[in-house]
Amino acid sequence: MNPSPTLRELIDPAVTAVVTMECQRGVIGDLATIQSVRSEVVGADLEAKLTALTQEARDAGVLVVHACAVFTKSRVESPTNAPLLRYAASIPGQLIQHSAAAEVVPSLNPNNTDLVSSRFHGVSPFSGTDLDAILKAHGITTVVACGVSLNVGVLGLVIEAVNLGYEVVLPTDGAVAIPSEAAAPLLRNTYSQLATFSSVAEVISTWKDISAG
Repeated sequence: MNPSPTLRELIDPAVTAVVTMECQRGVIGDLATIQSVRSEVVGADLEAKLTALTQEARDAGVLVVHACAVFTKSRVESPTNAPLLRYAASIPGQLIQHSAAAEVVPSLNPNNTDLVSSRFHGVSPFSGTDLDAILKAHGITTVVACGVSLNVGVLGLVIEAVNLGYEVVLPTDGAVAIPSEAAAPLLRNTYSQLATFSSVAEVISTWKDISAG
């Protein structure tokens, strides 16, 4: 068995990207339409934690990519082949492309310097999008995964990242489950097999140490 790399080795800024999952105004922000998600985000102070994480990432020279769900008004590109997708399609104006609701939460992208990868279908961010190409073009080998939700979206992000050969670091307080009590069994039984666990504070501290030399 190969020895596990240290967190410092894994999140070397030269090869690391923070990928946020659906951190959009219409999902976690002021225009959120699914209140159970919004409640967990507010209760966990998730936006503030991810604001700190993404800002430190930029300061350390770490790529930040926002994986977003968007839809055209016709939704012809967006099959409703799952209960969650049918429910999303039933919400008037949900995450329409170029709308305010589809925007990244402003505090997470204050200077519009980050990259955005949009998907029009499915529940995870790699299949049929440019996300893998973006990461490979920047020489990325580690993904720091965060956002919503541990139940579906972040899980898809993590599994697909592993399938594509990336290491994954999961700050466990940088993502939420709905309801919150679902997080512990998901982390224990599923994510522990796929990702290296950390915390937002530990990731930030590691980047600060690296930057300090």
